[in-house]
Amino acid sequence: MNSTVKSNIERIRGAIAAAALRVRRRVSDVRVMAVTKTVDDDRIMEAIEAGVDIIGESYVQEAKRKIEKMGRRIEWHMIGHLQSNKAKYAVKLFNMIHSVDRIDLAVELNRRAGAQGMAMKILIEINTGGEKTKSGIPYEKAMQLVRDISSLDNLSIQGLMTMAPWFDNPEDARPYFKALRELRDRIIDAGIPRVEMRELSMGMSGDYEIAVEEGATIVRVGRSIFGDRPAKPLKGDEPLNI
Repeated sequence: MNSTVKSNIERIRGAIAAAALRVRRRVSDVRVMAVTKTVDDDRIMEAIEAGVDIIGESYVQEAKRKIEKMGRRIEWHMIGHLQSNKAKYAVKLFNMIHSVDRIDLAVELNRRAGAQGMAMKILIEINTGGEKTKSGIPYEKAMQLVRDISSLDNLSIQGLMTMAPWFDNPEDARPYFKALRELRDRIIDAGIPRVEMRELSMGMSGDYEIAVEEGATIVRVGRSIFGDRPAKPLKGDEPLNI
């Protein structure tokens, strides 16, 4: 095994453990997702062999090829923006979809999951920073979206996801992670039927330790595991209109 991938994962797990200890959380409550967009297959396998059990993909087509090759001994999560016309593929491929941010996508996922006789696990993506360049439901509209989606029988809301704005100082991301945790608590207090708030998917390579301190249960780490990657999908793996 390439020692770099394994040692990077060990370092990340150590940093997560330290962050959890600082706020008296159980280390076992935080899972590491390896974000593998454009990462070559051999390095993904190294991460799996090093104990990573969640893979995060951004494109349906790229994920489909990798899942067919690597199998389902680990969980595959969709973290990228999802078009409604790809919902039928997403419900077949992924264990969880992190990027549900609008009712039309939820309705289509619900329909496709129903056709498969399953309940699709989803997270509601929140744009905590109000950035126009990022996906996610605006913070102030999130509660209503949760209520609307909760009535869809074939979707299972498991929690929330956000991507904080990028800062040179990771500490500056803290208010955005705190806001997601507080929104989760408000949703729990609202007692909306069929809604679970088990997961907070937040924190990436530059700020995952702060996210853990603020309650993250899944941190999405790519660069800190695999190093810098190509800016575009690898040849043959471009997102397709399938």
